[in-house]
Amino acid sequence: MDLNGLLEITLTGMGYELVGIERPARGGLLRIYIDKPGGITVEDCAAVSHQLSRVLAVENINYDRLEVSSPGLDRLLKGERDFARFAGQKARVRMRAPVDGQRNFTGVLREAVAGRLQLEVDGRLLSLEIGNVETARLVPEL
Repeated sequence: MDLNGLLEITLTGMGYELVGIERPARGGLLRIYIDKPGGITVEDCAAVSHQLSRVLAVENINYDRLEVSSPGLDRLLKGERDFARFAGQKARVRMRAPVDGQRNFTGVLREAVAGRLQLEVDGRLLSLEIGNVETARLVPEL
């Protein structure tokens, strides 16, 4: 089983969502981002770190340092499920290819269905192809 699948199964079983994995080429760092309804606490990170340390040892996954973290206020959005979950919130979206001559958009997520994201930008509704999204992040409202 690949690392992503192993983490997905382990975290889902613990009641968490795998948001992302970072594994830089140098340094042996393995950084895991998790989430759950209501947010993540330090205790959540510690519990997941403890469990993953054991699972990764059993599965012979090599790493020097394990970090478990919340995705933060400017959480990365991936896929239709995330766009639908955070509907009504402000996001910054960067497209792989320009849409109407523009690649960067900041607006309110309205809905995500059938592979398309509806983003309200300056009072107009844009329909963006989710497969064309390079990166998308929530914009924290402080």
